[in-house]
Amino acid sequence: MTRDSVARMVDHTLLKPEATIDDVRALIAEAQRLGAYSVCVSPSMLPLSEDIELGDLKLATVVGFPSGAVASEVKAAEAARAVAAGADEIDMVINLGYVKEADWDALEFDIAVVRDAIPFAVLKVIIESAVLTDEEIVACCEIARGTGANFVKTSTGFHPAGGASVHAVALMKKTVGDDVEVKASGGIRDGKFATELIAAGATRLGLSATGVVLDSLP
Repeated sequence: MTRDSVARMVDHTLLKPEATIDDVRALIAEAQRLGAYSVCVSPSMLPLSEDIELGDLKLATVVGFPSGAVASEVKAAEAARAVAAGADEIDMVINLGYVKEADWDALEFDIAVVRDAIPFAVLKVIIESAVLTDEEIVACCEIARGTGANFVKTSTGFHPAGGASVHAVALMKKTVGDDVEVKASGGIRDGKFATELIAAGATRLGLSATGVVLDSLP
């Protein structure tokens, strides 16, 4: 895997609560320079200022972030608003309480209502894999696949339990097969770890330290 090929898998991400529109401008300029696939910003930044040119970059945002513990209908409305404001991709956080209660019908609704609200946008489902058992990871991925999600994603990067792991990515990929892609996010700070996650099945990486990661690749 070369620097350029990994760069084309990157969602260059800025989700710090204190981020400003000037920070977003800098993020986009850096993503263009690095050859990233997309930028991911907070939903309050949308629509982007008219003076900002994305070029070939896709625009992603988050929904129900970072806890996922908001009403499913609110997530759906947030997703629809973001897509109407220019987002190409939506990264939604599931309600982890539903998983821990094994309320699979509620979890299915949580994802499906967002999918229905944005039928033409890419939907990534964040399961916060570091908080879950293997059995829970499998169940979440099966439900996400059944609702028509495009990706399952490891982490928000904000949970104290941790971010992506090779084990979680491999298990997620094994579960969804070729029907759904896997995004690894959270705690990816060097090229070695990034390439291990890709080898395990990730086809997209959520990175904030994109330059550092890419600079350690050939």
